[in-house]
Amino acid sequence: MTNIKKIVVLTGAGISAESGIKTFRESGGLWEEHDINEVATPQAWKENPALVTRFYNERRKQLFSVFPNAAHFALVELEKKYDVQIITQNVDDLHERAGSSKVLHLHGELKKVRSTADEKLIYELTEDNYEVKIGDKCEKGSQLRPHIVWFGEAVPNIVIASKMTEHCDIMIVIGTSLNVYPAAGLLEYAGFNIPKYLIDPNDAPVFGLKNLKKIIAKATVGVPQLVEELMKE
Repeated sequence: MTNIKKIVVLTGAGISAESGIKTFRESGGLWEEHDINEVATPQAWKENPALVTRFYNERRKQLFSVFPNAAHFALVELEKKYDVQIITQNVDDLHERAGSSKVLHLHGELKKVRSTADEKLIYELTEDNYEVKIGDKCEKGSQLRPHIVWFGEAVPNIVIASKMTEHCDIMIVIGTSLNVYPAAGLLEYAGFNIPKYLIDPNDAPVFGLKNLKKIIAKATVGVPQLVEELMKE
């Protein structure tokens, strides 16, 4: 019996943008008219938790109105032949809703909140109960905050992600500018000689990577195309 090849897929904002989710980099450094320093940093939470809470309530509400796209579904198809692990920089749950079985979130999850006193106390929100207010507390009596890795905070899952990447047979990067670290550094952990694919409509220069094939296309075009090729191998 042959071993099933392992594919690690790193996804960024580009794959979610095609489902209608606004991205920070495509809106002039603003998320819904807010500077990231106002809504996505520990300092912002300290200075104006009500604004931060309201901002994430709005993003959460939008998430419930959008759906996975062709790129998400194509990655699910890959699981019929490969061991596929998705590492995503996105905080939405579109990979899970499409049917992907192994998804690691680097930057947190929008549909979850956690205790400010105990980060292990995490709660999932639903479409009928997606709003969080100042005064909503965990069982230990501390305010709930978005389960998001803000700019300036450590990325706990990066260690797990780097180990996954070290042991993959194929790596695919979709819809990311490769400018956000530490996620962008994951490519450096991939085996020097393994096939690597970068799918993005922008032909950004990438240096020092062997066996890299660029597919200059939107995720909904490039991902199904690549998956079709890989399923034939």
